[in-house]
Amino acid sequence: MIAASLVAQSSDEKAIRAIVQKYMDARESQDAQAVEALFTSDADQLVSSGEWRKGRSDVVRGTLASSKNSGGKRTITLTSIRLLAPGVAMADGRYELGLTGGDSRKMWTSFVLTRGSDGWRIAAIRNMLPAPAPPSK
Repeated sequence: MIAASLVAQSSDEKAIRAIVQKYMDARESQDAQAVEALFTSDADQLVSSGEWRKGRSDVVRGTLASSKNSGGKRTITLTSIRLLAPGVAMADGRYELGLTGGDSRKMWTSFVLTRGSDGWRIAAIRNMLPAPAPPSK
């Protein structure tokens, strides 16, 4: 029984990594239909600027606009995937945005994904800038 559970978990983790990569690829190619297909209808996204995008159409529109406006190459490196319940997962990772001039913006990102009859879909994204270190005493 444990071996079957580990195989299912491994399969889910591969599928989740594939969804995040498809998100990055669709975003890079500015493919609105491909981005839309990856999200649940009630998806939301809280970005590091504080903008909160609610609903799939708002997430797609905001995602593509910010990619177009900021330019630069984005990378997400997932560092952990946790299956929270059957059909619910959280994926966390490092998110880096290359800026013009060679600088980069380093953040964290978290994805909440749900699995339905059509496979895994993104239900929520939270992008975060690291908090500054507290002042030393």
